Amino acid sequence: MTRLKAGGAESAHHDGQGEMPRTPNPGRPTTMRHLTAGQHALLESALQQQLQQIDRRLAEHLGGTSRAEHAHQVLQQDGDDAPQREAERELDQALGDRDTVALGEVSAALARLRDADAGRYGLCAECDAEIPFDRLKVEPWALRCVACQAAIENGRRA
Repeated sequence: MTRLKAGGAESAHHDGQGEMPRTPNPGRPTTMRHLTAGQHALLESALQQQLQQIDRRLAEHLGGTSRAEHAHQVLQQDGDDAPQREAERELDQALGDRDTVALGEVSAALARLRDADAGRYGLCAECDAEIPFDRLKVEPWALRCVACQAAIENGRRA
């Protein structure tokens, strides 16, 4: 990893493959040159499928009700054993929360992919390096390259 001064701000740049890091150029067009048209179509399809799966899971989970209505229904089902079912309620809420967050992440990735003018899809939000297609195949909503994501997960900023 190399630290570069760019516009007075220090930022880390690496590609995770031992190659020389590229210096970001604010005037550089941010296109997805590293993705072919076929790769683009594959990723768009994967994101759309993921979006449908999450929508389906949320609909099944909530049973066609709002989150608040669902929580109220769960509480009413508890009856006299409410204290014993607290863990179930918390798990129920956590599952709904997880899917809601995932829905936002996948929707945002699909919007980035479709916004060819901005061209930010597939570029690391931290170091501006191209996220390899193999990573995007596994997690098409990824915002960061593996090295930057690992750094964040380990509690430090890349």
